[in-house]
Amino acid sequence: MLNWTDMDDAARGATLARPIAPADGGVARQVADIFTAVERGGDATLRELTSKFDGCTLKDLLYAPSLDTAQLDNNARKAIETAMRNIRAFHQRQKPQDYEVEVQSGVICQRRYVPMQRVGLYIPGGTAPLFSTLLMLVIPAQIAGVGEILLASPPRENGRVDPVIEDVAAMLGVKTIMPVGGAQAIAAMAMGTETIRPVDKIFGPGNIWVTEAKKYASALTGGPAIDMPAGPSEVLVIADGDANAEFVASDLLSQAEHDPLAQSILLSTSIDLIKAVTAALDRQVRALSRSDILARSRGNIRMILCANLDEAMAISNAYAPEHLIINTANCRDLLLGVCNAGSVFLGPWSTESAGDYASGTNHVLPTAGAARAYSGLGVDAFMKSITVQELSADGLKTLGPVVSELARMEGLDGHAASVDLRLSKLKGAAS
Repeated sequence: MLNWTDMDDAARGATLARPIAPADGGVARQVADIFTAVERGGDATLRELTSKFDGCTLKDLLYAPSLDTAQLDNNARKAIETAMRNIRAFHQRQKPQDYEVEVQSGVICQRRYVPMQRVGLYIPGGTAPLFSTLLMLVIPAQIAGVGEILLASPPRENGRVDPVIEDVAAMLGVKTIMPVGGAQAIAAMAMGTETIRPVDKIFGPGNIWVTEAKKYASALTGGPAIDMPAGPSEVLVIADGDANAEFVASDLLSQAEHDPLAQSILLSTSIDLIKAVTAALDRQVRALSRSDILARSRGNIRMILCANLDEAMAISNAYAPEHLIINTANCRDLLLGVCNAGSVFLGPWSTESAGDYASGTNHVLPTAGAARAYSGLGVDAFMKSITVQELSADGLKTLGPVVSELARMEGLDGHAASVDLRLSKLKGAAS
């Protein structure tokens, strides 16, 4: 247990520091090499790299998913359909609306929202095939009206992606799967090949190779945008003395099982609760299957004693957690003080796992402190806005002299001339 009051600024900073993966410049160099190889070799390179990294000989670089009803029993289908329904209901309200303003007589300005034409979605397929992330990406893309969705995920030996990922893709109506993983998948979506057309934006989590590849792709001239900076998962729990220690411990472990670099932090005003949570962690961890990961990530769990809940909220805002759980008697009151968080979970029954799967909110969230500037994924991430202006002749008569004056103040007489020519034309027509 750490006492926030007893720590100096240096100790506090060290306590809230995120775990950092060992620096490996080799990853960046190899990702750059993969992009160069894909750019030069196209489809053939994708097949070669897939054989090398995944041990799979690809027959088709693109295929349409099909639903294997034997793969998903009735309970699984119903669970997925419930999640789909809730996610769709919540995200449907997010779609931005066009608007128009007449800023002065004869000068009309508009903002139009249009969907992206083609996006690429990357879904990991390793130790935990994240079919839930497919729900979180495809549904808002469909609500936005995206024209084409390309799903990329690592292949199995049969040249197709994880069967549950494929089944969920089919249930969602995804039409095209690229069974390619890693940096080579990102390169193909970013630059295109003979078979793959490049996308406008790339979404989805991945390992260090995928993360580095997304950064590389977004820096290409004319390359795609990416969703947001990505890092290991994290949760911060604010709990008072009335919180259930077993619940709190389970919340800390649910994030710790994601990744050896995942971080879980408890902020509490109660010494007794911190002691009880520590004991509960010892009991619960023995029953979980991802023991290898938990053995390493448990070292990233922090238990911090706070003087009061206001102090706890100030610490949380400084940390800017991906997931924030407020398990206190006055959780709604504390919510008003939240400035920096990806997603918030209120009260003892709002397990973070609900948001990961089926409550309706999106689980693609900013990590590593990015919640200070980034929001969680929503429909707007799949859209862009275009502004429009229309000036009538009378509008230009009143606004034109202002524009001309401002342009000359900046020394841009060409800008001023484009206005003055029109004003002169209008003056001549009126005489």
